Amino acid sequence: MDNRKRRRELSEDLRTKIVEKYQQSQGYKSISRDLDLPVSTVRNIIKKFATHGTVANLSGRGRKRKIDERLQRRIVRMVDKQPQTRSKEIQAVLQTQGASVSGRTIRRHLNKIKRYGRRPRRTPLLTQRHKKARLQFAKMYLSKPKSFWENVLWTDETKIELFGKAHHSTVYRKRNEAYKEKNTVPTVKYGGGSMMFWVVFAASGTGCLECVQGIMKSEDYQRILGRTVEPNVRKLGLRPRSWVFQQDNDPKHTSKSTQKWMATKRWRVLKWPAMSPDLNPIEHLWRDLKIAVGKRCTSNKRDLEQFAKEEWSKIPGERCKKL
Repeated sequence: MDNRKRRRELSEDLRTKIVEKYQQSQGYKSISRDLDLPVSTVRNIIKKFATHGTVANLSGRGRKRKIDERLQRRIVRMVDKQPQTRSKEIQAVLQTQGASVSGRTIRRHLNKIKRYGRRPRRTPLLTQRHKKARLQFAKMYLSKPKSFWENVLWTDETKIELFGKAHHSTVYRKRNEAYKEKNTVPTVKYGGGSMMFWVVFAASGTGCLECVQGIMKSEDYQRILGRTVEPNVRKLGLRPRSWVFQQDNDPKHTSKSTQKWMATKRWRVLKWPAMSPDLNPIEHLWRDLKIAVGKRCTSNKRDLEQFAKEEWSKIPGERCKKL
């Protein structure tokens, strides 16, 4: 009988059959011949049944774990306190405890206790002053009704590259076909050029999309506001004399000349906490726009501007209202 047959684990039904034959006064050798099993296997199963009263697997079988409960708690405390701790660092700590454990075993154990290795998310660097301002912002506007937010004119600017990064990072392909043209994303050095866009939107839908030539300065920003804001307020149906203007704390927005210019307009401006781009719902629309433009074959900046305006106007009002 080969090693593979001798080493396989017997099913519980087969073990039960061995015990039944033994209880019917059959001997070890007779059971061995009938079931094509080694005599030693038959003997061990009958001995186990006589000792424990069962043929089922007992708890505590197999190799003992190198990470006991005390080390488990130590590992959990380490990763909960410092999530960026590497498995090699944990391994070094365990060695001081007398446990020689591989990094793979540590990672497998962390997965078992639902601690998974993931790339950290990138977020704005917030000081205590920034956090305090964000909390004050939240408390100030937490109780505002839905009608308030539906009367806000949201604004922002972003850069779109002519040949930007693909927003879809997965292709389904066969092996050794990574460089087939249909499975690749064409790239150009430095993105092949880019354009800056400034837009407005409200709960009722998207407003204008302005292409910014060169670097936008305070004077350029003021000219754009002067010719676009009030027409968009009327177009989007915001309530006269009670609508709210939103902008972030970009230097050209908060410069003395811009602040003085806006004071003459007597607009209500939403007080915006510093380092808070993630608070602006327009970020979701930027992603929608860049994905939509990326799907079109842009070969020059004129096409990029045309496609951006077309795709911006296609964003449904329901999307804006939900944001």
